[in-house]
Amino acid sequence: MEWRDHGIVLGTRAFGETSVVLDVLTQDHGRHSGVVKGGVSRKYRPILQPGSVLDVTWRARLSDHLGSFTVDLIKSRSIAMQNRFSLAGLSAVAALLQRILPERDPMPDLYVQTNALLDILSVPQAFAYGYFHWELALLGHLGYGLDLSCCAVTGATQDLIYVSPKSGRAVSRLGAGEWADRLLPLPDVAKGLVNEPKFALEGLKLTQYFLENKVAVNLGIPHLPSARERLLDQVTKLSEAQ
Repeated sequence: MEWRDHGIVLGTRAFGETSVVLDVLTQDHGRHSGVVKGGVSRKYRPILQPGSVLDVTWRARLSDHLGSFTVDLIKSRSIAMQNRFSLAGLSAVAALLQRILPERDPMPDLYVQTNALLDILSVPQAFAYGYFHWELALLGHLGYGLDLSCCAVTGATQDLIYVSPKSGRAVSRLGAGEWADRLLPLPDVAKGLVNEPKFALEGLKLTQYFLENKVAVNLGIPHLPSARERLLDQVTKLSEAQ
């Protein structure tokens, strides 16, 4: 078995004395792992950093084997190591994908969206807003997408201010009625009305609810990665500084 693809490095773990298991989000083969022989060497350490885009070739005797990678660097994102916000953003993206994304399930659109998000790591205001929309898209790729286009009760497209925690659909003020106190608030950032970091925080409370109560629960995961919380701390500081 053999294939070649582009992949975003999510992380590595030790494998024997000199090798590592590389975890990447590939363009056409989903999240995939494989052994990189000599991965702890000075040759590979700068390449196998989270966020790097690699040209990867995977080989194995059988398709369900771990297999091995040969890799070449396409793009480095070493800039993420230069400040706390960028590092927190990159760490959150990589950790969340490693924690909740199924292996070997092709998601080419998610690959494109993740690459685009990581390209704006050096622009904190844009990244905070983009990260919220990336989590919205991630929920959709995992089968828990939110439908915020119209009211789940009345079909109205105006005055949408709530989200059903059960269905993930928007609900209008009129449609909510006596159930309003059981619904989640629909933040303006989810409607595309604002794009500042403080509003992104409101949106991330919404995505967090569905990540924790739908995705994590169904996967048997006790909690989301702490790296996501560290990013939220950085977004909070960014919003307070503005």
